[in-house]
Amino acid sequence: MPDPLCTRLKVLIVETLKLDDIRPEDIPDDESLFGSPHFGLDSIDALELVLRLEKEFGLKIGSSEESRRALASVAGLAAYIRAHQSGSSP
Repeated sequence: MPDPLCTRLKVLIVETLKLDDIRPEDIPDDESLFGSPHFGLDSIDALELVLRLEKEFGLKIGSSEESRRALASVAGLAAYIRAHQSGSSP
């Protein structure tokens, strides 16, 4: 059974970045979002995505290093959100 948070994140990624040729269900949970031949996301995409995630989940992703770690993959992003929503530190 798919992780509901990962599913939601995939929809947000496709919507936010206007990835018209990619369906959310085609994004693997563990594939790198940046530098991937499937996505080829860049720093502008990362900024747009971070802003959307901060708004959507009430997070604050501070540094570029932190955002790189958080945006490593959909599964990594889900883990980051869960850790920060539960009040844990990274």
